[in-house]
Amino acid sequence: MTANPRIAIDAMGGDDGPAIKIAGAAIARAKDPSLHFDFYGDEAEIAPEITRHPALKGASIFHTADAIEASEKPSQAIRRAKATSMGMAINAVKDGRAHAALSGGNTGALMAISKLALRTMPGIDRPALAALLPTLGETDLVMLDLGANTECDAQNLVQFAVMGSAYARTVLEIERPRVKLLNIGTEELKGTGELKEAASLLREADYLPMRFDGFTEGDKLSRGDVDVVVTDGFSGNIALKTAEGTARFVTDLLRRAFTSSIRSKAGFALSKPALHLLKVHLDPNNHNGAVFLGLNGLVVKSHGGANAKGVANAIGVAASMVRNDITRKISEDLDNFRAHTFPGDER
Repeated sequence: MTANPRIAIDAMGGDDGPAIKIAGAAIARAKDPSLHFDFYGDEAEIAPEITRHPALKGASIFHTADAIEASEKPSQAIRRAKATSMGMAINAVKDGRAHAALSGGNTGALMAISKLALRTMPGIDRPALAALLPTLGETDLVMLDLGANTECDAQNLVQFAVMGSAYARTVLEIERPRVKLLNIGTEELKGTGELKEAASLLREADYLPMRFDGFTEGDKLSRGDVDVVVTDGFSGNIALKTAEGTARFVTDLLRRAFTSSIRSKAGFALSKPALHLLKVHLDPNNHNGAVFLGLNGLVVKSHGGANAKGVANAIGVAASMVRNDITRKISEDLDNFRAHTFPGDER
């Protein structure tokens, strides 16, 4: 276990430049003084921001004037990655100079650069993007893949289940997470051949530290009766964006309703405590920090528009994974799965 995680931060990635990332790091450091930070980007912009936060005394700056643009294609980003703040942060993990990298930049470029630099773990065909979603239960929900792989076969889905379970055990501290596959129905006869095959494999894998509970539908994601939901990146990204859009719709609708008349404004005053609870529950900054699972190194994607609290939460996710050695947990579970599924196979 690593007691003092060092996080490499792409200070230039995201919507608001270095200020938010640095403020978020300061919040995280105030909560956890054992954290160390290396900032990658334009020193002329980074250094003045660091001086505003005494908690970041001793943080290092690695200068580069180059950054990956939000609209840049992954193929373009890869060609000039080494000289950019994003590429330098990821290479710090590759070279063992940092335990994890964090960026709020271009997601496609971040995945492409991370995969090229760190490579996938043995036993993993494709890395997956995982994130936490709010639920009505006692804990959040881990969902993957959220966009890294638009098409997946049964083995990919099983690997995602293993990785998502390890993530839930690490970040949510659930000893035996409940795992379900996202489907168009809960009946065993529904779904694609890949989903049915993955379900069959997972039912047989009762020796793994997870509990496979079959299928779930999109309207049940927030109920709190599942800890890990597994799907392909196409369906997962649509489900995530739909959930985010619905949350914004509900909050905007309530805001409009409570300002429509004097009586409504009076009702708003009485409802403030409940509305505050709703805002906290739906605030994406409280669940910020998507993770690329399945790589030989840890990379966390912060939302490009996250505020300082959101960045601090993403840093907390990274630190938790470092301390709990999630890569080792995934590797052990995969070895266990292969040993039972392919006995005698030395792959």
